[in-house]
Amino acid sequence: MSVSVDPTFVKPGQTQPAEALRPHAEHAFADELAVLAAQDDRPRPARWKLSPWAVATYLLGGTLPDGTAITPKYVGPRRIVEVAVSTLATDRALLLLGVPGTAKTWVSEHLAAAVSGDSTLLVQGTAGTPEEAIRYGWNYAQLLAHGPSRDALVPSPVMRAMGEGATVRVEELTRVPADVQDTLITILSEKTLPIPELGQEVQAVRGFNLIATANDRDRGVNELSSALRRRFNTVVLPLPASVDAEVDIVARRVDQIGRSLELPAVPHGVDEIRRVVTVFRELRDGITADGRTKLKSPSGTLSTAEAISVVTSGLALAAHFGDGVLRPGDLATGILGAVVRDPAADRVVWQEYLETVLRERDGWSDFYRACREVSA
Repeated sequence: MSVSVDPTFVKPGQTQPAEALRPHAEHAFADELAVLAAQDDRPRPARWKLSPWAVATYLLGGTLPDGTAITPKYVGPRRIVEVAVSTLATDRALLLLGVPGTAKTWVSEHLAAAVSGDSTLLVQGTAGTPEEAIRYGWNYAQLLAHGPSRDALVPSPVMRAMGEGATVRVEELTRVPADVQDTLITILSEKTLPIPELGQEVQAVRGFNLIATANDRDRGVNELSSALRRRFNTVVLPLPASVDAEVDIVARRVDQIGRSLELPAVPHGVDEIRRVVTVFRELRDGITADGRTKLKSPSGTLSTAEAISVVTSGLALAAHFGDGVLRPGDLATGILGAVVRDPAADRVVWQEYLETVLRERDGWSDFYRACREVSA
């Protein structure tokens, strides 16, 4: 017999239920944000919850004067974060650009949480995103009953952010149709949103700004017009510079996800995480780590985000169908699925890498056998 459970409806900004599967950043890290706010004595732009220095510390991590440790949310060049934060303190919008899996969405969420205390003002860009998602819509029952009025108007997240002096996020901007993208031009240049039906406009109050993300792989889908691109300060998020940096990122993120899912602790699988990261980096770069062997690259991105997904799935297998220790057999199927996206071309690339690189690598025999078994 199935049991029906009523969903818990939460308004943006409200405290989330204790059992939320994926809490918003401002709730997941509420303690750190509160400590930073209490010890932050630097100037804050209008309506910012923290100073720019404290926002950067929240993202990059550090130790406060009282000894409180702030965990890093982003592992990467400090200057990139400083430029992003300082951009939001001006009247320029911020565009986070990069290949898939470079933490663009993750960084935008944490920036909004630290600056405005609310990361839920969000427009998710898709090929079907309508103009109303950026401007406003209408409650048609009210519209038919009473005609155009402010009561019948349904504000978009962008309109709400303008009125509240908050930070709004637009994810995957280049996925949005070009004519819808261009509705942002007046908002970003004039800081106003006209409502012709009412003969009115909404003016942005101090503190308003916008963070957009865009994918390098989406170039040519819906390119930003030069007029719109000029309204943004673009910050490119790079791939992790080294194996150690990427292993650290994967281990931290998998540990956070694993704790919420009650999976085994990551430290038991750090060696296997390093193997996954090494495989992904070598195939992504088209050359082995020692620089001796050139490789063909598969069609997929093999990003850090995909490595996190493969390891998390492996931990779930180890927890529920093994002894809780992450082993090559728990990862092999996930790696195969990440690498072989095109069954014809990618399978050839993977088999060649498997037999010419992994087979000959010292200490990798168990990993090679597990991958070869699922690839047969």
